[in-house]
Amino acid sequence: MGRVRLTVPRFRWRPFGGVLGPAKTDAGQSLAALAFSAFTSVVAGLTLASQEDQFVALPGLLLFIPPAIGLRGNVFGPLGSRLSTNIQMGTFSWTWKVDSVLGQNLVAVLINSLLASLGISVLAELLALFLGDEGVPPIGFSDFVVAGVLGGIVASIVVLGFTLALTFAAVRLDLDLDNVVAPMVTAAGDLITLPALVLSLVLVRRGNTTLITATVLTIVTLALTLWLVRSGLQIARRIVAESLPVLLAAGSLSLIAGIAIESAEERLSWVMLVLLPGYLGTAGALGGILANRLSTKVHLGIVQFNLWPGAEARSDMAFTAALAAPIFALLALVAEVVAQAAAQGTPGLLLLLAVAMTGGLASTLFVLAIAYYGTLASVRFGLDPDNIGIPLVTAALDVVGALSLVAAVVVWRVA
Repeated sequence: MGRVRLTVPRFRWRPFGGVLGPAKTDAGQSLAALAFSAFTSVVAGLTLASQEDQFVALPGLLLFIPPAIGLRGNVFGPLGSRLSTNIQMGTFSWTWKVDSVLGQNLVAVLINSLLASLGISVLAELLALFLGDEGVPPIGFSDFVVAGVLGGIVASIVVLGFTLALTFAAVRLDLDLDNVVAPMVTAAGDLITLPALVLSLVLVRRGNTTLITATVLTIVTLALTLWLVRSGLQIARRIVAESLPVLLAAGSLSLIAGIAIESAEERLSWVMLVLLPGYLGTAGALGGILANRLSTKVHLGIVQFNLWPGAEARSDMAFTAALAAPIFALLALVAEVVAQAAAQGTPGLLLLLAVAMTGGLASTLFVLAIAYYGTLASVRFGLDPDNIGIPLVTAALDVVGALSLVAAVVVWRVA
């Protein structure tokens, strides 16, 4: 009689796979991109902390920080999402003619970036005047235009190149852009936007030089917009028409986040200023990953929207939630290490973890609802969710993220 052989099932480690639905390859790509975003956000945080005196000396400018950081991701994240959809539908090609799909996307992001920067500059000036101290007037409209538009041009050139390089890598290496574009573009935006903004401050409050520069930038922006309206570039016109209202709404909500940050400035220590850009960027990137995945599946006919999310949508939502805890913990660890290296005061790693985790997880729960129902609303109104998803999520997360961070600082009594 032969020997009976008992087989014991082998345990296989499947991070974020199986129960949560998406394959571990997706989770690995997203975690790597989010970790890269977390580390690069330190540069933005250090820039913000190191320029604190300059921002204080230019009243109203601190309001501009959240929308300035968020705008790059809101413009170029949807670009990556649209290119991802074209890649997965087999309609993408590296054709650089202005009337090609790629060419019209490039025209659209250029004009979106200029128009949104100009619009947010107007809103920032109005809000700064409304909230400003009578004895300390805010910087003027021309100053905001120079900082926003000129700094935005410098940042946009770099982030555009990065987005196209990321698309090229995705095509060559068979990466899913939906998993990486939101955090990677967020990282690029964090890395370059604040330094570009600081660089543009050289021309702020320079009298006639500032006025002339602002006038030229405004004329160029309006002239390019008029050219697009009169052109036959239907794809570019639709992208701008659908995106611009959301970008301006996102900028408005981000300015509210700026109010929360400016009003709580005394509560935010050096290490919290280092943590802030990565904290806001990570929350937005998580929402961007979810919005991109849902948008692509809508185009492919995989996801059908109902008031209660279906199995495919719930799988992507669970996937996003699972990514949150390790990334917010990593942000706290990076901020603590940087503070120790810079010999700056810190409440300690445990308290930083408590602040980042409680505020971050609260923000993540909010982003699940915003990403799903925002995509649902865009589909119901006949809009392209690729154009709407990321700006909508980022806008909501700027406000909720800023408020949740301040609330977590208060709850945990972090000085």
